Amino acid sequence: MNYSASATGTTRLENTVKTIATTCVANEQYFCDLDSVFGDGDFGYSLARGFEKVLEDWESYDRSDLSTFLQGVAMTMSSRIGGTSGPIWGTAFLRAATAIKSKQSLEGADVVAMLDGAIAGIKKRGGAEVGDKTLLDALVPLNDEIREGVAENAEPRAIAERAAKVARESAEATSTLTARRGRASYTGDRSIGSPDPGAIAMAVLAEHIVDSWA
Repeated sequence: MNYSASATGTTRLENTVKTIATTCVANEQYFCDLDSVFGDGDFGYSLARGFEKVLEDWESYDRSDLSTFLQGVAMTMSSRIGGTSGPIWGTAFLRAATAIKSKQSLEGADVVAMLDGAIAGIKKRGGAEVGDKTLLDALVPLNDEIREGVAENAEPRAIAERAAKVARESAEATSTLTARRGRASYTGDRSIGSPDPGAIAMAVLAEHIVDSWA
């Protein structure tokens, strides 16, 4: 089942990346508010500035294949997002690009491979694992749900809906965890009771991607 077709004339991958970018820009204050509970409060600002640049450079990205397009986005993210978010998000996009090298279209297994690559990159760059109260606590369950849906040969929209639901439930569940990475880790048990902003961001993005596929 092909995951690349889009009724808009662009690839579904392009549509998804643009949705991620516009959603991060639109939710700048919300993500900052989440981060201010036990972090620096700049998470939303950093993402918004990086993705604003992605949108600004949108037409200039090389689209000779899907991997090359993602590499361009990755370079923008790495160079324009401040703090720890830049290297982490840039690495995620770069690893996703590597997983689909030279691809002109995507199947379900390619989507899983992209997310596997992104997750591995995030873990290596940030030194985090599931349970450390980071975006991985939503991203990994989301990917597991997609993997299961692909194995069942479910429709892409149905898989995306299921994945978004799992991401939201997993993100909210981070409220019970103690932060072990980033500035939030300095607060120790005081981080319990509030969800991780990165995990919530993953849920918000997944939900908006579903809406964009409607």
